[in-house]
Amino acid sequence: MHTVVVGTSGTTPSDVLAVARAGARVELADEAVAALAAAREVVDALAAKPEPVYGVSTGFGALATRHISPELRARLQRNIVRSHAAGMGPRVEREVVRALMFLRLKTVCSGRTGVRPEVAQTMADVLNAGITPVVHEYGSLGCSGDLAPLSHCALTLMGEGDAEGPDGTVRPAGELLAEAGIAPVELREKEGLALLNGTDGMLGMLLMALADLDTLYKSADVTAALSMEALLGTDRVLAPELHAIRPHPGQAASAANMLAVLKGSGLTGHHQDDAPRVQDAYSVRCAPQVAGAGRDTMAHAALVAERELAAAVDNPVVLPDGRVESNGNFHGAPVAYVLDFLAVAAADLGSIAERRTDRLLDKNRSHGLPPFLADDAGVDSGLMIAQYTQAALVSELKRLAVPASADSIPSSAMQEDHVSMGWSAARKLRTAVDNLARIIAVELYAATRAIQLREGLTPAPASRAVIDAARAAGVEGPGGDRFLAPDLAAADAFVRAGHLVAAAETVTGPLR
Repeated sequence: MHTVVVGTSGTTPSDVLAVARAGARVELADEAVAALAAAREVVDALAAKPEPVYGVSTGFGALATRHISPELRARLQRNIVRSHAAGMGPRVEREVVRALMFLRLKTVCSGRTGVRPEVAQTMADVLNAGITPVVHEYGSLGCSGDLAPLSHCALTLMGEGDAEGPDGTVRPAGELLAEAGIAPVELREKEGLALLNGTDGMLGMLLMALADLDTLYKSADVTAALSMEALLGTDRVLAPELHAIRPHPGQAASAANMLAVLKGSGLTGHHQDDAPRVQDAYSVRCAPQVAGAGRDTMAHAALVAERELAAAVDNPVVLPDGRVESNGNFHGAPVAYVLDFLAVAAADLGSIAERRTDRLLDKNRSHGLPPFLADDAGVDSGLMIAQYTQAALVSELKRLAVPASADSIPSSAMQEDHVSMGWSAARKLRTAVDNLARIIAVELYAATRAIQLREGLTPAPASRAVIDAARAAGVEGPGGDRFLAPDLAAADAFVRAGHLVAAAETVTGPLR
């Protein structure tokens, strides 16, 4: 099994995905253990002094003015975890919780949090044992960290609360730790706070969304090309010299992908009907511009994620010169903004895909295709209601594009009076990504059927490869009406797993 080694200088998106989705093992680098020990010496020295230090010998948040005596500090650390583990609602997905835990471990290993090496090792042991804390949908305002979600994870380290075992069964965390031979941690000064104070949940969901959107944007380029082909459109608008004079890199990449898919097509640009088109509709002609803008948005979001992966987000932090300073780096605004931005881009990509689907089904705009791509229109409804489903998904995407980060609600007796709502932005982006895959699947289903209905015309080799692979995966072709939901589910799985892109790439080579 792949092993991810955590050092002091952050981690990579691929390592996060390996731990979150592929169950990779986690090990602590020697440099991380040394940094943890050194930072802990600083915290222990401060804890021994009579002067109060926030997070070490004081209460938290609005209660930070109280100095906590040494005999109460272990209780204080336990209590912050217990009281903050106040999430409600449905369980969060296992991959999100694993990303959350791993990213918190990444920051702990930076040597900026003051956590002991044995606490970090326990975090790694829990991940390696396949134990996943039960984390709930609601409880994070995206400021002072993803507090409730991280608290539920810390509660598991203490052997309290519920967790999912490697067999998928939810049981008391203490039982699962005992079976795995893991001793619960006894938290000391600063440690409870350090386990709760990060943007790890929203960052983990950002990284997974970027990975999924990379596949979906390539998929959308392929389905846009198939729709252009099915509508007998012109691929002249994809010429590199046209995109060079508006030098957005994402736009050029999308146009290049579409052009590669359409190479050798016998349908594009050669069969204008009795009312010749001077130009194709925007949903066809401007596909690279819309998809390209989304790609450039992803590039910006990836830059923010890269910076956050290199960060040590905690409050207070142990600085290299030995100072322990309070700060506001836990505020989730940088991550929240790009999560919302990606939801806007996803909504627009879904919207333009739906417009192409609708055009394929409308006999007045499809340039010779049967109404709704039906076998016997009137007796058969064809893909009429598949487009309804797609339209409903697009409408939902538009609602999900309303930014969470534009909102703020004060908490903690007005001490935490401006929050990012980044966790909420991440949660709605996950839904948006899921729905975008379904929207692209419906366009795939319609476009492949439409191409096959163009009898006597030869599709591009890449299009033919996609059609053949889709049919082999259970995405049925033209014919009379049938129970449509299984076909759409097969198309969704085909897109989501990356098989659509892989099929096209057997002819085009790697898409951009």
